[in-house]
Amino acid sequence: MFPYKKVLVVAIAAPLAVVALLAGCALREFGQTPEDVSSYENLSYFTDGKFRNPEGDTPYYPDRVRGGKAGWFRFLMPGLNAPKTPLPMVRPDGFAEKPEELAVYWLGHSSLIIDLEGKRFLVDPIFGNAAPVPFAMRRYGPSPLAREELPLPDYVLITHDHYDHLERATIRYFKDRETLFIVPLGVGAHLVKWGVAPEKIRELGWSDEFSKDGISIVAERAVHFSGRTWSTRHSSLWTSYVLKGNQKRVFVSGDTGYGEHFRDIGAKHGPFDVVFLEIDAWNPGWPRSHLFPTEVIRAYHDVRARSLVPVHWGVFDLALHPWDESIRMIAALADEDGNVNLLTPLMGQKLIPGVTKVSRWWEGL
Repeated sequence: MFPYKKVLVVAIAAPLAVVALLAGCALREFGQTPEDVSSYENLSYFTDGKFRNPEGDTPYYPDRVRGGKAGWFRFLMPGLNAPKTPLPMVRPDGFAEKPEELAVYWLGHSSLIIDLEGKRFLVDPIFGNAAPVPFAMRRYGPSPLAREELPLPDYVLITHDHYDHLERATIRYFKDRETLFIVPLGVGAHLVKWGVAPEKIRELGWSDEFSKDGISIVAERAVHFSGRTWSTRHSSLWTSYVLKGNQKRVFVSGDTGYGEHFRDIGAKHGPFDVVFLEIDAWNPGWPRSHLFPTEVIRAYHDVRARSLVPVHWGVFDLALHPWDESIRMIAALADEDGNVNLLTPLMGQKLIPGVTKVSRWWEGL
């Protein structure tokens, strides 16, 4: 074979090999949708084979997008709105063998370790990028902990199946360990695909409750959507979570737009010792998908919270605003309100509400 023919073969084969490799990566990360949805058909929020928000599907208005077009191509590029320097963080010194009465570690974005009355929860644990291929939706920086350094949780809580909340590698890391996976309806199919035994999974719909050892986990409403591919949009549910002990109560909003569900949750389960509300990735072009800063403050009061830890920020460039715009706006609004106990720990910092001193560490960066 003449050299030019070899070059031609390589020129054709190499891109095909890369495409095949990426396709293999993506297919592995996609998971799977539920095969049997008959048990969902009597639910008021499941119609025509899909889960739905009572307010209707989350809309998209391209003409309202602030900051430019939000096409998929931007997620392949380095974060244009990322911080210029690495964000400060704290490496946890160690975890109590017995989980504490109430202690929290924010690991960045929506990833949390929550100790509540002797039980440990790991919420939406993400340690890699937030896409099915390795070069897309990259982190600003590493997590304060590696996946292998996590303490063994009693429960892994997943709010919905988007890539910045449900990570295959972390699910597989815990699949053979003594932990229970609490997930929204339909998300269990992903976990089974990735090797988790069905008996280790509890799927919850809105207002469903799982109780064990004095702790109750209640899945409540959120206004969002789901899907790991475009064709699987709305094939699984999205939830918030109420965690109730004998003395302490915690609320995790998950990804959500603003709605009357916050007031309902507050009336039904509040007051809460601490709430974790998502604050980032808002845009006028996709309302009701995430909370706008003013809505965060409203939601805080609606759920009857004693303290607020902002989440869903500081790791990924998911929207079209600077990485610190949301937290700066939330802090200013909290100051103006005068009745918001805003707690902003460093990533990895142990937080005991009412005890731990925190700072507005993003100022000056």
